[in-house]
Amino acid sequence: MKVEERVFIAGAGPVGLSAAARLVRYGIPVTVFEAAPNLSEESRASTFHAPTLDMLDELGVARDLIAQGLTAPNFQYRTKRDGVIAEFDFAAIADLTAHPYRVQSEQFKLTRILLGRLEHDPNFRIEFASRVEDVAQDKTGVTVRIARDGQSSERSARWLIGADGARSEVRRALGVEFEGFTWPERFLVVSTPFDFAAFIPRLASVSYVADPERWHFLLRIPGLWRVMFPIAPDESDEVATERGFAAAALGSIVPGVTGHEIAHITLYRVHQRVATTFRVGRAFLAGDAAHINNPLGGMGMNGGIHDAVNLADRLARVIKGEAADAELDRYDRQRRLVTLEYVQTQSIRNKRNLEARDEAERTRFRDELRTIAADRALTRDYLMRVSMIASLRRAEELG
Repeated sequence: MKVEERVFIAGAGPVGLSAAARLVRYGIPVTVFEAAPNLSEESRASTFHAPTLDMLDELGVARDLIAQGLTAPNFQYRTKRDGVIAEFDFAAIADLTAHPYRVQSEQFKLTRILLGRLEHDPNFRIEFASRVEDVAQDKTGVTVRIARDGQSSERSARWLIGADGARSEVRRALGVEFEGFTWPERFLVVSTPFDFAAFIPRLASVSYVADPERWHFLLRIPGLWRVMFPIAPDESDEVATERGFAAAALGSIVPGVTGHEIAHITLYRVHQRVATTFRVGRAFLAGDAAHINNPLGGMGMNGGIHDAVNLADRLARVIKGEAADAELDRYDRQRRLVTLEYVQTQSIRNKRNLEARDEAERTRFRDELRTIAADRALTRDYLMRVSMIASLRRAEELG
């Protein structure tokens, strides 16, 4: 079988298309296989952190994304009892990024912007309704089995990037374990045009509300607020996704205000898992195929895009003969370690802080945030962590 002088990518989500855009920028031919008949329309992730925006700017797509999103220069922590306990402004790290803010925009907007930039490039191809089902490789290339229209065919390329999501067929075919755990709670996300800011004083566009009974997270995107709640294990999926249940949950945020219009309801299980390796020979894992975490902090998709850029830059140098194959081991070493040290650790901490029931733990959380917010140096360090600048710097230290 002829080996195509290309990089194959499984998955046309934000990670797969970011990897494609980065490789094409270096003149590397790419083919993306997407299992669905078109790009996903699901909202899913909707937060873009500062360094991610910097990377997307290098690809020429940040400006369009920002124009279609909502810029959030600050975020806050609250409790139902105390109101605002701490607020943080990204201006404190304006010297470290060209984008000192978060952008709130559904991920499907990014994929469409990226595809619009890529589809006329001669080095780019995309094949929809084409699922990567199996992978085999030798020293010269990677062969994938593609399922399309009830038929299977095999194609070979020099390299493969598996960016095909949490249920990655590429990861399964490579025999890579997905270590970690699943939280007993599920997360309910309800979208509504109701203007919470008109009823809640000083409400920021990104607001984490701690509460021992039921914490919630408020995030504004253009035209809507997305509100996240934990759902107890003993609550059935059927009940949790009823509009009446969602309306009651929204009604608990502003006492006495009911009748919220509901635009979308999504319920999903929440995992904390990391692949045991991000590289197997000529095949790589990136994004949700490599690591998944709870969404508090918005680190999942951003970390996946950081994977894509790190890997594409290294792969391009190897393909061009500017670096040895060992350069690719640095991708696994860097991105897997920072996922464990930063993304997993921070997202788990975020959840446990919001749901803390012990009064001593709740007091510690409030006092810690107030101390950080009152100290310029501590604020700066904290913002570097939550914006993911610190994790990128840690990756560079690993060499």
